[in-house]
Amino acid sequence: MAARKLLMVTAFVEMPTGLMLLLSPALVVALLLGASIDAPAALVVARMAGAALISLGGACWLARNDGPNLPVPGLVAALLLYNSVAVAVLAHAGVVARLLGVLTWPVIALHAALAIWCIACLRRGRRV
Repeated sequence: MAARKLLMVTAFVEMPTGLMLLLSPALVVALLLGASIDAPAALVVARMAGAALISLGGACWLARNDGPNLPVPGLVAALLLYNSVAVAVLAHAGVVARLLGVLTWPVIALHAALAIWCIACLRRGRRV
């Protein structure tokens, strides 16, 4: 049940974020990192990231009703990797590169909480 909620929350967070990156990558980057992306290549990469987030959210939404014997543990493990790397990359951007937007630390906290939730789901699944 906890994994189902995790997958639903991930879908609700990542799909709109991905859509925003597709439609307005400059706005998302400004809010997240307090920087602008004017280079055409950066806009393409941001939009590709948006497509990836929509795909991730879609996979989570579609897997939300799958049982523990289906790919859910693998998907939760992949989410753990994604959220952990997101925390590391964004923290590095904020602390080392000094790229800080109004959403930098809240997004870091969100991804850290999701990573902890992933760990809890994976540990709970091993006890069953």
